[in-house]
Amino acid sequence: MKKSIHSEISDQEFQSFLPANETLHVYGNKKICITDSKGYMEPDNKDLAELVVDSSEGFIPLWDENVILNWRFDKSINKMLSPLNKTEIDIKDIFSKAVLLWGDACPIKFSENIDTWDFEITLLPDRCSSYGCVLASAFFPQQGRDKLVLYPKLFTLSQEEQIETLAHELGHIFGLRHFFAKISETKWNSEIFGTHQPFTIMNYGEESKMTPTDISDLKTLYDLVWSKKIKKINGTEIKLFKSYHMK
Repeated sequence: MKKSIHSEISDQEFQSFLPANETLHVYGNKKICITDSKGYMEPDNKDLAELVVDSSEGFIPLWDENVILNWRFDKSINKMLSPLNKTEIDIKDIFSKAVLLWGDACPIKFSENIDTWDFEITLLPDRCSSYGCVLASAFFPQQGRDKLVLYPKLFTLSQEEQIETLAHELGHIFGLRHFFAKISETKWNSEIFGTHQPFTIMNYGEESKMTPTDISDLKTLYDLVWSKKIKKINGTEIKLFKSYHMK
């Protein structure tokens, strides 16, 4: 018997989907982000503070200048959206508003293209248990095809929270880790750049809001990298990627 897209799965199934308990990122009303659990696990106990970028693979992945990420909807997404009374237009709306939250700091452009795509937007059944629910999952910069995954629980939130959730996931796509990566995610390497303060879109709960500092730090980071004024952060090399279709 098939589960409905709203049905909960067992804790055992849930645990096979999620990272280990100590790396679960539970926030707000038992919401979970799993994007930051991607990458290779390496010890990292440096005491650094500021904007956090991913270095879990031994380098810091960021996007090259003038990169366009082509995207398309997964072919089966409408079957999943129909019971939710949502459409592709609804997703485009919250996605575009999430991009706009980053303003001129957004380091890449997005273009819908069903043929030469770099990532798909897809909708999967809810992943919920006593730990909470996953709302969305994204990816870090790389030269390959990937997915931005949404879950039905996302659409139970207010539109403002939906937009903030996608803005948070876009931060990961831009190469950013969670604010608290140096505290509770030390198994995945990260380096810090900019101004470190808990009130940021890359934090959780009530402190997860887009701030002028988020925007200015990301813009400064990419401006310095693209102008070749910095090639490393705290000794970790920066590696720039073009999108899959541009390689």
